[in-house]
Amino acid sequence: MKFICFQENLKQGLNVIEKIVGKNPSLPVLNNVLIITQKDSIKLCSTDLEIGISCWIAGKVEKEGTLCVPVKILSSYINSLPNKKIEINSRENKLNLKCENYKASIVGFNSEDFPIIPQIKEKEFISLNSFKLCQGFSKVIGAVASSDIKPEISGVFVKLKKDFIKLVSTDSFRLAEKTIFFEKPLSFEKSVIIPAKTVMEVIRIFGETEQSKSEIDLYLSSNQILFSKNTLPKIHLISRLIEGEYPGYEEIIPKDFLTKVLLERQEFLQHIKIAGLFTTRTNDIKIKVNPAEKSMEFLSSNSDTGENKSEISAQIEGEKIEIIFNCKYLMDGLMNIDDEQVILELNGDEKPGVLKPYKKGEYVYIIMPIKPT
Repeated sequence: MKFICFQENLKQGLNVIEKIVGKNPSLPVLNNVLIITQKDSIKLCSTDLEIGISCWIAGKVEKEGTLCVPVKILSSYINSLPNKKIEINSRENKLNLKCENYKASIVGFNSEDFPIIPQIKEKEFISLNSFKLCQGFSKVIGAVASSDIKPEISGVFVKLKKDFIKLVSTDSFRLAEKTIFFEKPLSFEKSVIIPAKTVMEVIRIFGETEQSKSEIDLYLSSNQILFSKNTLPKIHLISRLIEGEYPGYEEIIPKDFLTKVLLERQEFLQHIKIAGLFTTRTNDIKIKVNPAEKSMEFLSSNSDTGENKSEISAQIEGEKIEIIFNCKYLMDGLMNIDDEQVILELNGDEKPGVLKPYKKGEYVYIIMPIKPT
């Protein structure tokens, strides 16, 4: 194997694939990056047996070949080099590198021991703007269950319909749903559950600025999903899917309400943050909604730190209510709403509350109240 590339290109490629590589004493080959050179392509691969990532970088291939190299030492070395041309070749399971006055040799492994990264044969796919998809994932990933007791809610539920895609997550205490509409209708419908770790890798790797026009293609099989970006650096991320059936969450979302409150998002968030300074380990704060006075009152107390009381004006329809929420969960929901104004809908002190943007109806956040003791 022999090729030439710029330090920045190799650094970028290693940054894409290295995060899923961990210390695996039982399978040390998984601690490596597989480098493959073929004709005009330089391909970097990594896997943890749950996720497989391939990244193609720009460069000049002079000789085809393959080699596994410990990703930690390779990445640290490449990051330390100047952004100049690097000459790389392999000989007797060693990777030799030369960049200006820097020379190094890294001991590698036989590439035949590296696990085969699976491929998806399905031809049907959808294309989505990378920023919109990653932004959607980031708005729901926080509500994913952290425990594997119920595997089906330990990932993000993806529901593909003709005109839109829904991204859903829940940990049984709150639920987040983000809808992204398609510019062109789909020819198929499908529902899958993507592991939380995969979703976080997608956000890290494919997340770009709002001005980005990059597209991600999604291919789905019965047990795997492939995220594909075909502009340089070309990236494929393939992952297993979570088996099982996602809970029927739509019946949890209230259709009617007894009390509706319209608030300035930033002001609401500020009062929640301050109230949170005086909560107990359960993070509970009491909210009093008073339609007659068009006000909301926030109360919290802790025997060790003290107590807090604050009030804001709001537009309120419906009944007077007192309800207790986990302030952390409230803040998570508010921080994922982009509108300047938010709507809070309530149905008594024992039924879930609903947070959503005032103008755009593409995000819904459901939060269960805490029963008073």
